[in-house]
Amino acid sequence: MPSDNPSFIHWFRNAAPYINAFRGRTFIISFSAETIEGENFPHLVHDFALLHSLGVRLVLVYGARSRIERILQERNIESHYHQGLRITDHSALECIKQAVGSLRLEIEALLSMGLANSPMAGAGIRITSGNHVAAQPLGIRDGIDFRHTGEVRRIDAPAIEAQLDSGNIVLLPPLGYSPTGEIFNLHAEQVACSAGRALAAEKLIYLIEAPGLRNPQGELVRELTVTEAEQLTGRTDIPPIVAAPLTSAISACRGGVHRAHLLDSRVDGALLQELFTRDGTGTLLAMERFEGIRPATIKDVGGILELITPLEQSGILVHRSREWLEMEIDHFSVVERDGAIIACAALHPFAGEKVAELAGLAVHPDYRGEQRGGRLLEFIEQQARQQGMERLFVLTTQTPHWFQERGYRAAEIGELPVTRQAMYNYQRNSRVFIKSL
Repeated sequence: MPSDNPSFIHWFRNAAPYINAFRGRTFIISFSAETIEGENFPHLVHDFALLHSLGVRLVLVYGARSRIERILQERNIESHYHQGLRITDHSALECIKQAVGSLRLEIEALLSMGLANSPMAGAGIRITSGNHVAAQPLGIRDGIDFRHTGEVRRIDAPAIEAQLDSGNIVLLPPLGYSPTGEIFNLHAEQVACSAGRALAAEKLIYLIEAPGLRNPQGELVRELTVTEAEQLTGRTDIPPIVAAPLTSAISACRGGVHRAHLLDSRVDGALLQELFTRDGTGTLLAMERFEGIRPATIKDVGGILELITPLEQSGILVHRSREWLEMEIDHFSVVERDGAIIACAALHPFAGEKVAELAGLAVHPDYRGEQRGGRLLEFIEQQARQQGMERLFVLTTQTPHWFQERGYRAAEIGELPVTRQAMYNYQRNSRVFIKSL
């Protein structure tokens, strides 16, 4: 009997590898006062609770700028900035303490809910905070004394780790403390970045009031390496709301954080979709490519079989057994995306005749139409050139136009290597296409 909700079952099964991978990992999640005051924040808190219940070790870092500005206005205190940094005098510091304290209470209240018939039912979450951030004064720059504005000096990683080991969520405010007993106003992005580096976090997630990083054409940049991100930091068209977390994300990844994410806090479910699906919703930053082409290994046999089996059943590809794949795996290349094999192809050379066969080209249905097959074909062609091949041929029954569009010409069976002619399956009646390299 078919399920009443196949999409949910499909999603939940596909989420299982991420659930297993994230259990016991440390995530740093940073968000602003605007996010806390937004209508979506209660849903985000439910998502925090869900991650906690799945065994994710959470450190939440919150900002307070908009709340600070409102309190300053209510007290008729003028805000002073230099190079985008607040100059924090004594009166401003009092407003900052009030803003940070009130936001902390609101976050703790939401995380303490346990109403029946709600996502928080039975959660029993414990939240802890403390003097985990040591700070130092920013000092005098360009002749301007920043007073109580500071920068992170040190994160007390052992104390935070102890709280996480006890099953607590750690809450870090945008404040730091000095050995002399002073309080300093800090950037939440810097606190999150420093915490991520000190804790060697698996993920650093910035929830911002923007979709993520966009290219000059206005399209969302789904993923990029740290090197690519560094090349973008001088762009003047990146808004500050994106530029600041992007810069911190680069520093975090350089300092050992595995991956950083920029997500739109206004989109309900964006956090879960980013974490538990391959494609996510925001911008992903990592030291290395999230997706790439590489030679296959014996560990990829299962993933390749999963790709090609539906195509074999429909008659598009010739059947290949697991045993055959294991013996021929050195001929295969794969496209790997976040640990999953989403495309594959094989190169079988006939060295004596300087010709090779392209075989078993397959792309996962969810990723067709995005040029992955074309990029994999180019990779195989480059491999053939490096091996001294002068021609590449393919046998196909249903995709002749796709190969013709990429420079392959129709050919006769007699143009194949003699040994390959002997193996030609006349029942399949595949068409032959050849390309000079």
